[in-house]
Amino acid sequence: MPGRGIVAAWLLLLLASGASAQSLETAVMPGQVIQGHAKLESECKNCHVRFNRAAQTGLCVDCHKDVGRDISGRRGLHGRLSEKECRTCHTDHKGRGADIARLNARSFDHQKTEFALKGAHASPELECRACHVPKKKYREAPSDCYSCHKKDDKHKGKLGTACADCHGEKNWKQTRFDHNKTRFPLRNGHRDVACDLCHKTKDFKGAPLTCVGCHQKDDQRKGHRGKFGQKCETCHTDRNWKTIKFNHDRDTQYPLKGKHQLATCESCHTGILYQQKLQTACIACHRKDDQKKNAHQGRFGEKCESCHTERSWASSTFDHDRQTKYPLRGKHAQAKCAACHTGILYKENLATTCISCHKKDDKHKDQLGPKCESCHNEADWRQTRFDHGLTRFPLLGKHASVKCEACHTTPQYKDARTDCYSCHRKDDKHKLRLGTLCEQCHNARSWKQWDFDHNKRTKFVLDGKHKGLDCHACHKFPVRGRAVVAAACASCHEDVDVHRGGFGRLCERCHVTSSFKTIKPGAAGRPFR
Repeated sequence: MPGRGIVAAWLLLLLASGASAQSLETAVMPGQVIQGHAKLESECKNCHVRFNRAAQTGLCVDCHKDVGRDISGRRGLHGRLSEKECRTCHTDHKGRGADIARLNARSFDHQKTEFALKGAHASPELECRACHVPKKKYREAPSDCYSCHKKDDKHKGKLGTACADCHGEKNWKQTRFDHNKTRFPLRNGHRDVACDLCHKTKDFKGAPLTCVGCHQKDDQRKGHRGKFGQKCETCHTDRNWKTIKFNHDRDTQYPLKGKHQLATCESCHTGILYQQKLQTACIACHRKDDQKKNAHQGRFGEKCESCHTERSWASSTFDHDRQTKYPLRGKHAQAKCAACHTGILYKENLATTCISCHKKDDKHKDQLGPKCESCHNEADWRQTRFDHGLTRFPLLGKHASVKCEACHTTPQYKDARTDCYSCHRKDDKHKLRLGTLCEQCHNARSWKQWDFDHNKRTKFVLDGKHKGLDCHACHKFPVRGRAVVAAACASCHEDVDVHRGGFGRLCERCHVTSSFKTIKPGAAGRPFR
């Protein structure tokens, strides 16, 4: 056909003249895109991928991020569609003024959105524009009742904007309200009460939550006349005003025991019952009993419950071993209370040390310190006991038969040295040449026994001719603390150095300990410095 030839020739002319491939794509574009896509029209690759139509949807959601989030989250209209290709519903290149997002109001399934149409909202007479404002996206339509029905709010905003709490979609005039979800659920006798008996205002706010707020007239009629306070619910229930449920043992922090069960309420509650803050101490009610003749008259303090119970005022149940931090043992169990408690009993802060009571019995005259219990016990003052094993220096071997004074030279028995040399300086036959750590070789069983292993406990192994040497052969001079000797051969064998220092001081590089004359194989020719 002549037309095809002209087009082909024209295309060849563009290619021959160096026109770009993009100019070619623009030339064959099927039509203009909508106004919203106009800025993308100059580059086809903004919306198309060459030779890959399936990739076009990915480019769409890259720009329309809100739609992309719906698809990935499987919510909204786009997230619930079975068709996943954008071009199926939105075909462009139909001109600047084309509407490529047109919806068929009759066939559109609103159930696929986040706002399913129910009740009156599903009526065919309700037009889309009633909720969807022109020139705004459909997704921008409000989903809360108050945004559309503000003009229908007869409460003038006084009950808030949560219309759905009382109203439904079927009929605006029909109301529903679950009073049990409020701070005051309607139960038992309150269930059939008319609303206006409690709610005196049209906004249904400000209704009293306390019993006395509504039943004050009943309090006057029943005879309490405010004397029992305003907490009606403490004794009464909402089932029946005459029903009493108060249990003093369960509902208070002061259970009634013994003779307290027989006492009348007014004997303790002298003011407004259940409102005044009563003291729970025994002395608050029984002070007059404490002041009677032959009673304590305040000398034993105010904690009556320490000795007495509710069953009988005359009985005493105080257990010093269980109820105090100082159990009475030995002869302490026979002592009278007044022997230690000279002031107000159980209120004074008594010292629990032995010396605080037995200072006059201390024959040591404070020379052994105040801790009498270290040697004495409660059974008999003359009996002594002391376990030296509980100290940092347990008495082992011959130490177990040594008298205390042999080590403890001061009357206080303190600051005795625990190192061997402090006591056994006179027994040191080494004259300090092996240091002062006697326990490295000797033990407490016998001074003559020694068990030092030079190979395991030092870094200098005694082998060869070193094995039979006397300790003093190397340890010649007095030292303090450990017996430290230089480990270099030359420090002991300098007098037999035939090389006169010409080969250095590392004798062990050529010589061995079995014989000074023996030369190690391969030692000749080694550098010595």
